[in-house]
Order: sequence, then structure tokens, then C-alpha cells
Amino acid sequence: MGIELLRVDERLIHGQVTVGWGSRLRASSYLVVDDHLATSAWERELMEMGAPEYAAVEFASVETAREHLAEWLASHEPAILLTRDLDHMVRLARGGGLRGVEVNLGGIHDAPDRREVLPYLFLTSTDRDRIRELEAEGALVSARDLPSSPKRSADELLG
Repeated sequence: MGIELLRVDERLIHGQVTVGWGSRLRASSYLVVDDHLATSAWERELMEMGAPEYAAVEFASVETAREHLAEWLASHEPAILLTRDLDHMVRLARGGGLRGVEVNLGGIHDAPDRREVLPYLFLTSTDRDRIRELEAEGALVSARDLPSSPKRSADELLG
């Protein structure tokens, strides 16, 4: 079991993640890897409100997450690991930490300089470079907003 889903989603913990993915995967915890949230107690409290009552929520910086990644992947408790952006996920993957592990792109929304790839996925050229970096580190990158949606490969996303 361990980490059942590694997902890049700007909103982090929200209904699509907890209801759509969490209930399907029976996640008992949410691991939020975000350098800023790891140091902001009041923002962590707000984020925890979005999680189901039965689920544990843990916040970690990328550095701390890298120290615990092998343990989290090997755990017997199903978890969902979330990052707000591709940069955090790439930093987590460096050194092969996510080699052979699927990374889901689930919610990168419209903003200046971003181009729509899918209705829930808007990418800049830097985002595209980060996807290539994840693949170079051995991660298996795909996009899917919900478990019932078709999975799109990195090749499809990058065109």
C-alpha cells in the first residue's frame, strides 16, 4: 500500500482529492509536501479542514519529505501525497526517489503564460520542462483529474 497517489494539484486538499480519489483509494492520510505550508500553522489548520475527520494530515517541507519518502512508500497505510506545483514534485523526485512511481497531474489551473492542455491542466514552458525532469528522474507522469477519467500520458501532454 503506502502512497497510493502522488498528485500535483494547486488546491491541495479539496473535494476532488478527498471524495474522488480518497474514498476510492481508502486513504487514511494526506501528506502535503509544501515548503511554505510546513512553516505556516494557521494555513495548515485551514487546509486540515478540507480533510475527512478520520484521515491524518501531515505537512512536510521537500527536505523532510525526502527523508521520509521510502518509509511513506513502504507503509501499510494508504496515503495520498500532494504538492502544489511541479517544482515541489521535481525536488522530491531528484536522485531517483520516485523512480518507477506514477505522478498524477490533477489540477494546474489557468494563469498568465499558461496554455490549456486539458480542462484542468494549463502549462507554461517551465511546467513542461519540469514534466521532462520528472521523467528523467524515472517518475511515470500522467494526467487525470478523477479516477474515472481517462489517463493522459506525458507524451500526450507535451505534444
